[in-house]
Amino acid sequence: MIVGIPKEIKNHEYRIGMTPGGVRELVSRGHQVWVENNGGAAIGFDNDSYEAAGAHIVASPEEIFASADLIIKVKEPQPNECRMLRPGQILFTYLHLAPDPRQAGLLTVSGASAIAYETVTGSRGGLPLLAPMSEVAGRMSIQAGAHHLEKAQGGNGMLLGGVPGVEPARVVILGGGVVGTQAAKMAAGLGAQVTILDRSIPRLQQLDDLFQGRVVGVYSTQDAVEQHVLAADLVVGAVLIPGASAPKLVTREHVAAMKGGAVLVDVAIDQGGCFETSRATTHEDPTYSIDDVIHYCVANMPGGVARTSTMALTNATLPFALQLADEGLAALSKDEHLRNGLNVHAGNITHEAVAAALGADHLPAEVALNPLQRSA
Repeated sequence: MIVGIPKEIKNHEYRIGMTPGGVRELVSRGHQVWVENNGGAAIGFDNDSYEAAGAHIVASPEEIFASADLIIKVKEPQPNECRMLRPGQILFTYLHLAPDPRQAGLLTVSGASAIAYETVTGSRGGLPLLAPMSEVAGRMSIQAGAHHLEKAQGGNGMLLGGVPGVEPARVVILGGGVVGTQAAKMAAGLGAQVTILDRSIPRLQQLDDLFQGRVVGVYSTQDAVEQHVLAADLVVGAVLIPGASAPKLVTREHVAAMKGGAVLVDVAIDQGGCFETSRATTHEDPTYSIDDVIHYCVANMPGGVARTSTMALTNATLPFALQLADEGLAALSKDEHLRNGLNVHAGNITHEAVAAALGADHLPAEVALNPLQRSA
């Protein structure tokens, strides 16, 4: 199989779909790997390192999309990339289709099979291909929040951990999953007062055991969200419903009543955001202010630490990439967890939560992949 690794073209996106080490694994299984010229050069993975791993360096994305059977990326395909996809081709990347009907429409028109990292499931539960970037984004959310609390950045001038004799900043984290846990580790480590809100009592018990009183866990209700958000200096939105749009937990009215110079970091922005006032931003222009509250809503936060992120992502995606390269779409019939990642196939939306979010018809993946069952 020809596996194509194009250069990412989203604003300030320096990650790449596969490290040279990952390429070597694919080549050792008898596959050809085509990597776009200088695709990873910005993060220290130059052409020579890919060629040493057995890759073929090509000059343009057009060559890759025209020839590859399997396209491995990081971010969702941009419109011109969607238009280069073709029937029978497999795309393996983050998609985040729920808030993006334009991309969903282009993918269905392409006839390609699009597998989303964020909906592939794990044998032990969870979302193993989302987890590494969630870990990165959770940790980065505190870095970003602490920076934008500085007065010169428009914040209220609070040092996250305070100093002896001065109260530290109050950090509120909405969601106790991977993002929320990593954010809490960073914030607590810096000495902030940290509260996590979640609706799972078992998860709150796990967090209590993990943090041993350094982080306060609170059951999430509308009253609890309002109480803690209005008192916060930094709020991290870390809520996820796999495949679906994020719930809007913080309203415009909450934002208007928050402290001046407080900071909102919406890690859920890829799924539409969990603050009503959120809109996607970029690393080039990461923030905006509403009612004197700073909003940081960068849609590819892990791209800011692209080398670490690329290595962590390849570690997670490589086993699935090898399955797809070895077996093609047949791998989805054998592996229900990989099949759960199929969002679009041959013009159909195949993930129920994605279809519901888009208001589109849903054709179950197992039916879409089986022509005989589909025609029955």
